[in-house]
Parts: sequence; C-alpha cells; structure tokens
Amino acid sequence: MSSIKSIRPFIGSKNFTESRQFYTQMGFTEVVLFHNLSYFSIEDGFGFYLQDAYVEDWVNNTMLFLEVKQIQTFHEQLVHRNLQALFSGVRISPIKQEAWGQQFFLHDPSGILWHVGVFM
Repeated sequence: MSSIKSIRPFIGSKNFTESRQFYTQMGFTEVVLFHNLSYFSIEDGFGFYLQDAYVEDWVNNTMLFLEVKQIQTFHEQLVHRNLQALFSGVRISPIKQEAWGQQFFLHDPSGILWHVGVFM
C-alpha cells in the first residue's frame, strides 16, 4: 500500500461568504478553487473543502475532529479572536477532561460541530 498524504473532507455552509470569513479568522488559509468551492488549510497542509452547499440534515450532522498539540493554547487563541461575537451561532465550549485526553467543542456559523482535542 502506498503512503497516504492527506484526507480532505467536504463540508457544507449555510452562508458561504460568512463561513469563508469564519475559517479565515479561525486561522485557516483559503485557496479559492471555484466560485462555490474553497480549500482551507492549516499547519502542515491539513485541511478541508468548503462548499457553497447547504443541506440542513447533512450540515447539522457533520462533525470533524481536529487534533492539536497544545489544547490550552489553541483554545485561548480561538477565544481571543472573538469568533463568538463576530459570527452568529458560533459557540466555543470550555476544555473538558476525558478518559482519553482533553477536548472542547466549536460550532461554526452553519452549525458544523468541531471536536478539538489532544490525546494522552
């Protein structure tokens, strides 16, 4: 089997322009591919495709897990970016200790749920 370089999920957006702004403010770098599709990457080329497509059941059931090296630092960076005040519907939970590590939750403007965590 050959080496795998990446996995890039496609996610939807309720308001494509707002979601693009949100992910840029979050710290991702955007590459516009088409008028209705962008690729967002962060450190070491990890990323996802954001589509100008909204299917309520799909978006409301989309969850992504972002593993980070230092959860406290990443959480503080997101809180200091004031995302909750800048974008309607955005929520950032406190960090919780779990049996496997730590995590917090981030809801994007469309309702996509991000699990941000660090494993022990």
